[in-house]
Amino acid sequence: MLFLQGLQEDQWQWFDGVLKIDPSDLNGRKVWVQLACAFRYGREDLDVIGVSFRKDIWVKRIQMYPPSTNRPPDTPMQKALVMKAADQGHPFTLDIPVHLPCSVSLQPASDDVGKPCGVDYELKAYIANEADNLDETIVKKDTCRLIIRKIQYAPEKQAAGPKAVISKQFITTDKSIHLEASMEKELFYHGDPIPVTVKVNNETSKVVKKIKITIHQITDVVLYSADKYHKCVLNEEFSDQVNANSTFEKEYKVTPLLANNKDKFGLALDGKLKDEDTNLASSTILLPDMDKKMQGMMVSYKIKVTLIMGGGLLGSLTTSDVTAELPLVLMSPKPAGEVSIVVKNNTVWVLTTDGKFSYSCVLMNMFYKF
Repeated sequence: MLFLQGLQEDQWQWFDGVLKIDPSDLNGRKVWVQLACAFRYGREDLDVIGVSFRKDIWVKRIQMYPPSTNRPPDTPMQKALVMKAADQGHPFTLDIPVHLPCSVSLQPASDDVGKPCGVDYELKAYIANEADNLDETIVKKDTCRLIIRKIQYAPEKQAAGPKAVISKQFITTDKSIHLEASMEKELFYHGDPIPVTVKVNNETSKVVKKIKITIHQITDVVLYSADKYHKCVLNEEFSDQVNANSTFEKEYKVTPLLANNKDKFGLALDGKLKDEDTNLASSTILLPDMDKKMQGMMVSYKIKVTLIMGGGLLGSLTTSDVTAELPLVLMSPKPAGEVSIVVKNNTVWVLTTDGKFSYSCVLMNMFYKF
């Protein structure tokens, strides 16, 4: 059995866990724990002999049994779990550098099977004579696996809100139409409404029939190729008109949600845990010393504000739409408050002082949520 919690500092992340081991079944073999970050760029059922669509980005292994005498003190979580596992509980700590990529996956098609393409982290405990011997066969019953999710939280300091100004002149008039789109900030949390202020100064004889706001997700696959995916995750039209020789100003609120994009194959999502719901992939923010190519996938967003113009005598030959673009950063907020440990009904709960759920694991059923 495996149980796990995660902690983070500026340069490293720690994963503290407890492994339950029954020495009577080892027959002289050793027990190892391995944490691997990998990038999968093809379906598992397409793997053939000598060709794998999985690339390990980072791997770390530690020996769990026989236990080492040189290890850090137990955390409150480990102490609570060891009490449940009794003498068979063995605490461990794994540290990984923060420059490794975050968990992200591409939304599979409805008929796809197996693990989706993307970056994932797998924690595996296994019984073997050696830690990494390719000639040694490890049977399935001698392994225990957990998929964990690595998330990059929103930074505390945020940049000023972006603004875009566009002026356009049409063939049949010497006047221009001016469009200004702006936001009060660039970074928003998943699920929060995004206010977009639109200002129009229409000096032409044309009429703006309606205003359209779209949000686009751009995913760059940087590890093995130069693939780039563009997906529209929000498309809303508003019936506001701007007459000729007039001005207009209004704030619109839009919210991109995964619930409205379930049918879009190839959409980037934050890493999933089993069948748990997730959200649109968070924007990738490169920290100092991060290798861009080792991120696997890089995700960004942009907002487009478009003025849909009324056609002139010659239709689209004399009139075209006016579009302004704004950068957008979507991320998850950093949990606030101190952490407390509660063991109740055979379940370990980790709660923050502000009452927000952080983590739980059922001790007997190996259920894990992060």
